[in-house]
Amino acid sequence: MPDSQAQPITIDVDAHTRVSALLQVPPRATACFVFAHGAGAGMAHPFMAAAAQGLAERGIASLRYQFPYMEKGGKRVDPPKVAHAAVRAAVVQARRQLPGVPLIAGGKSFGGRMTSQAQAQAPLDGVAGLAFLGFPLHPPGQPSRERAEHLSHVTIPMLFLQGARDEFAAFGELEPVVKALGRRATLKLFEDADHSFHVPARTGRKDADVRAEMLDAMAEWIARVVAK
Repeated sequence: MPDSQAQPITIDVDAHTRVSALLQVPPRATACFVFAHGAGAGMAHPFMAAAAQGLAERGIASLRYQFPYMEKGGKRVDPPKVAHAAVRAAVVQARRQLPGVPLIAGGKSFGGRMTSQAQAQAPLDGVAGLAFLGFPLHPPGQPSRERAEHLSHVTIPMLFLQGARDEFAAFGELEPVVKALGRRATLKLFEDADHSFHVPARTGRKDADVRAEMLDAMAEWIARVVAK
């Protein structure tokens, strides 16, 4: 998916760190998703680009951005303190670029978890809700709920979009986590989809079909959250 409709901008994380970002704004945007990437691929990954385009088609703007390690071409993810600073800087930039437009923050896998950690430590200014595209609850084959402990400190609405075959979030672990969060949390499962929202050919479905379902669910949730 080309990024021809996305505007390149830069974000100052601190006095010494600057990262790239892509701002995509449809006419009369109803909200903006401040969208962080996963651990292994940056903001221009086809999944990120397709999600941003799909959101734009649904009237939702997006601000995709790089974490500092990805900006430098590194393989090892940033320490949480650095990643959280990038999340906060991206939110500030989104508010500056789109004053008055409601903000939703989150991201794919690692990016979503860094966003929720930042929110748990101190509320992200102007953010009405968090959306996770494949929350990485635990490493594959190592079921655990420790990575979700901070979510109890998040007081705004949260949306978990998860593949039913996601090895990073076994349903038996994820469902109790979401249930414990009460009305703040919404879980939407996608049958046959894995952590990347890929579905096997034998299902007769295509990844684009799953992505469309996912973005429809996300757009509906965002509309409810920003209407409150």
